[in-house]
Amino acid sequence: MMIPGLAMFYAGLVRKRNVLSLYMQCFALTAIVTVIWTFYGYSLAFDTTGMQAGEKGLHAFIGSMGKTFLAGITPNTLRGSIPEVLFFIFQATFAIITPGLIIGAFAERMKFAAILLFSALWVTIVYLPICHMVWSGAGSYFGDMGVFDFAGGIVVHITAGASALVAAILVGKRHGYPETPMPPHNLTMALTGTGMLWVGWFGFNGGSALAANGQASMAVVVTQISPCVAAIVWSAIEWIKIGKPSALGLATGAIAGLAAITPASGNVGPAGAMVIGAVSSLLAYFAVAVLKRQLGYDDALDVVGVHGVGGLVGTILVGIFASSTFGGAVQDLNIASQLGVQIYAAVFTAVYSIVASFIILKIVDVLVGLRVHEEDEFSGLDLAEHGEVGYDL
Repeated sequence: MMIPGLAMFYAGLVRKRNVLSLYMQCFALTAIVTVIWTFYGYSLAFDTTGMQAGEKGLHAFIGSMGKTFLAGITPNTLRGSIPEVLFFIFQATFAIITPGLIIGAFAERMKFAAILLFSALWVTIVYLPICHMVWSGAGSYFGDMGVFDFAGGIVVHITAGASALVAAILVGKRHGYPETPMPPHNLTMALTGTGMLWVGWFGFNGGSALAANGQASMAVVVTQISPCVAAIVWSAIEWIKIGKPSALGLATGAIAGLAAITPASGNVGPAGAMVIGAVSSLLAYFAVAVLKRQLGYDDALDVVGVHGVGGLVGTILVGIFASSTFGGAVQDLNIASQLGVQIYAAVFTAVYSIVASFIILKIVDVLVGLRVHEEDEFSGLDLAEHGEVGYDL
């Protein structure tokens, strides 16, 4: 999903003088986050040492260092019914793509060194604690509350969307935005990346069952339904408003629907997936086409509007559609109580991500500076930051 799916999706959406920079950022983050995950990331996210169900001590919020470099884990060690080394690398993919999503917010204007430093700090300070609180099991802060986040609406999309908003504001607008048109340079590339992301999402959501069973199968089914509905809704809105449905709109709607079904995929049925897809597309369209312009921030590739809003919609609506009353998997669900849990977790995560990201960005700005020089922005990050170009111009 990250290489080359997100890399192609993002690179196709920027101007041609910045295409290589997006590829470079995605590949570099894959390398850096993998090393962090191996060294201490997996341990801080999933080491359950010291955790007690119902107790809110330190280890309800962050793991320990007992699994540094996979200490104590052999090829025969199990996590549930699968080898823990497989769980380790599966979860690494989530840790890799989440900061990758954020780079779309400040595309075409942030220093490569700043991106690397920000991402390393962000994974450590934001991603790892939220991942632990949601997914590390009994004794974790949100786990004990019974929060539903099957494959990362909170852990991936809300953290990324909230942090992207802060980053877009602090880094500042691209020169010429919004007066100067900045259309995607290669929509064919962007749609190819969308397709890779879509297929990869089956692995993210279905794989989060950690088994080849009925839950995994339904997760895959709803992961297909939601983006299809969302793509149709987005295209219909464009058809009505501007007279033509765009390829970019269809792709954007699909990604919003995929982000929204992520937290719900293990617990909702087809009806819930259709509602989640439709609502996520409507609200994401409003966030991208209306709210962003009204508020004036430059989220270059719409991370806030698509991933942030999509993840938020799915995180809240799973509190309703997980109920067996609406075809979900949870019997006798107290919908009002579950909605309270879902909303609290979403707000807590968003606020924490915003505050932490603000502090991290300020530190990075002091250390290396956030933004490239104006002349480098005009010449393009491919040449200015990497001494190479994606195309022979």
